[in-house]
Amino acid sequence: MNRYERWTVLLEMIAETGQLDVEETAEKLNVSTATIRRDFDALAAQQLLTRTRGGAAAHSVSYDLPLRYKVAQHAPEKQRIGAAAAALLTPGSTVGLNGGTTTTEVARALAARADLSAEHRGPALTVVTNALNIAHELVVRPHLHVVTTGGSARAQSYELVGPVAVAMLEQVALDTAVLGVDALDLVHGASAHSEGEAAINRLIAEKAAQVVVVADGSKLGKRAFARICPLNRIDVLVTDSTAAPDLLTRFSEAGVRVVKV
Repeated sequence: MNRYERWTVLLEMIAETGQLDVEETAEKLNVSTATIRRDFDALAAQQLLTRTRGGAAAHSVSYDLPLRYKVAQHAPEKQRIGAAAAALLTPGSTVGLNGGTTTTEVARALAARADLSAEHRGPALTVVTNALNIAHELVVRPHLHVVTTGGSARAQSYELVGPVAVAMLEQVALDTAVLGVDALDLVHGASAHSEGEAAINRLIAEKAAQVVVVADGSKLGKRAFARICPLNRIDVLVTDSTAAPDLLTRFSEAGVRVVKV
């Protein structure tokens, strides 16, 4: 486990328990107490936790991991999901992408698609996104037309939210929306932890002729605080082999096309 993977684990642990002890944490992660102290100091310097006597504590009850510390979670599955979702997109179409680790993999797979780098009379693809990191990765691709929403940036996800983002999205039409979600439930539909992100994601879905949700198996059968859209608004679910087969069957029976990779 490298330093960044260890930091991800530490942030997940502190989000769950609220506080951590140096010695107990070192024993659980099978590293020295000196290593854990250095980790706590580094994360405190980034204002991701608060150092305490003999340990560390979470900043608040509401605790969301910044995107840069989520990348190690289910990484191989997300890469496969990203490639499969990117393969569904038609050259010449307009695609909406929200933020998140899985949609970032969709963007990377789009950038690598050989058929999109061929000569086109216009852009091979127009990508509308409210994610700063996705725009940063794709803007250097001359065959892709990248449009950002504007808005207020969230440090946790690099997503732009708020009235400026809403005003821009109200003016566009999308062929396909590819949405990463925090949870997908048969009754509650797609949802996110942040109501601000959910509001923008909902608008992206409303503006699209087709909605594709990308989510690894750990997100399925769960609910998060803020609803993005009901299940009947979702056309395709791209997920991985860790998803429960019976749950995927129920999604299919509800009218969602399931693509499992």
